[in-house]
Amino acid sequence: MASILIAEDDKAVREFVSRALKQDGHDVTAVGDGMQALNALQNQQFDMLLADIVMPQLDGIALALKASKDYPELPVLLMTGYAAERQRAHNLDALIHDVISKPFTLTEIRETVRRITNTIGPDETVH
Repeated sequence: MASILIAEDDKAVREFVSRALKQDGHDVTAVGDGMQALNALQNQQFDMLLADIVMPQLDGIALALKASKDYPELPVLLMTGYAAERQRAHNLDALIHDVISKPFTLTEIRETVRRITNTIGPDETVH
């Protein structure tokens, strides 16, 4: 399965998503903000980045821009509960694979991640 980095400042959402993806067999690293995510990206290889758009320190859009520059093959999935932020993300369609709206169901997050990670070969990492 895929190695997934989750960047989400809301602990409950972070744990919910982590548990769901681990149940699907993914190797999950979860951090609380964009700066921690950048550090994790520099120290470990990931197959996907899943980030909240609205976070302290470094928001998900800035994180996606930095990650896409350094790891252009890394699929990025963003999460948001704000319509205006969702529109900001859609303006970056070339860099972001999808945006999922909060609140989402367990099934929605698992299916979205499954769809994105299925585009990666079984033993292939993207950086």
